[in-house]
Amino acid sequence: MNIRIRIANPSDLESVLSLAEDFTTSFEIDRGKFEVSFAAILDDPKSLHLVAESGAEVIGYCLGFWHDSFYANGRVAWLEEIMVAAEHRRSGVASQLMAHYEDWASENGAKISALATRRASEFYQDIGYEESASYFRKIL
Repeated sequence: MNIRIRIANPSDLESVLSLAEDFTTSFEIDRGKFEVSFAAILDDPKSLHLVAESGAEVIGYCLGFWHDSFYANGRVAWLEEIMVAAEHRRSGVASQLMAHYEDWASENGAKISALATRRASEFYQDIGYEESASYFRKIL
């Protein structure tokens, strides 16, 4: 399978929305709010939104950000979301998305890359991540 990883653009909205709807387990996506967030993320210089294409079809995406920190002596890259269509999982798509994300993080001065996961610990360990902390949240 020939996969191309590229920066997302406004024409990817429908494809990413469809994938995001399969990704979410805690929230129901509101299309209007999604459209606002999608546009804002594409314009945010501290964010990276990649898509994976097979032919003309978007089959995956990842979304990450960098921010400055005190504890890491510099920037931290945070992977917020990564999603691959069910029929394309375990085919290397997520690994390719992660490699591009990590290159971007490094190029932007990030000292570490961090993320939270509920179902993919083994995948992240296989690509060199280690468990470091517990994840807490509070819905506001």
